[in-house]
Amino acid sequence: MSSLFNLFDQILALYNWVVIIAVVFSWLVGFGVVNRSNQLVAMFYEAVWRLTNPVFSYFRRYLPNLGGIDISPIIVLLIIFFLRSLLREYGLVIY
Repeated sequence: MSSLFNLFDQILALYNWVVIIAVVFSWLVGFGVVNRSNQLVAMFYEAVWRLTNPVFSYFRRYLPNLGGIDISPIIVLLIIFFLRSLLREYGLVIY
């Protein structure tokens, strides 16, 4: 059972990095540092978008419109942090 919780913790850690990459990548596209017309960049952007958009869109439904500021990644990161700390608090994860 412990290995199942370790796997869940590792999946949460990996998704944590995917969310951070999605945020940084959206900033790079928004500020014009990377161009989405490049095929490699477009493929990478599509992969990150497909991994994060279902979760982000769920929270966007319940969050108020802040005029171009999307706080759904912050909410997702806080939930991941809470779940991982909960697993560690109850000793369900071996470090």
